[in-house]
Amino acid sequence: MTGIDQPSRPDPRAIEQANQKEIRTDVAKLYEMVSELKEQVEKTDATATLSISVVKKAQQIEKLAKQIKDLAKG
Repeated sequence: MTGIDQPSRPDPRAIEQANQKEIRTDVAKLYEMVSELKEQVEKTDATATLSISVVKKAQQIEKLAKQIKDLAKG
């Protein structure tokens, strides 16, 4: 049937470019979060246990790193 428009397929290049842009943004955010975590850990007494905020920040970093990995895989 010639009267029916075929659904347009997403452009793989456009998707890849969007993924690359998102990866760059996420990596910058990851770097910032890791720097904050490093500062928090350096301020913590070596004999003290790590605070909940440090553990939560590490979990956020882990989650973001996994998102970046998944985006990089495609």
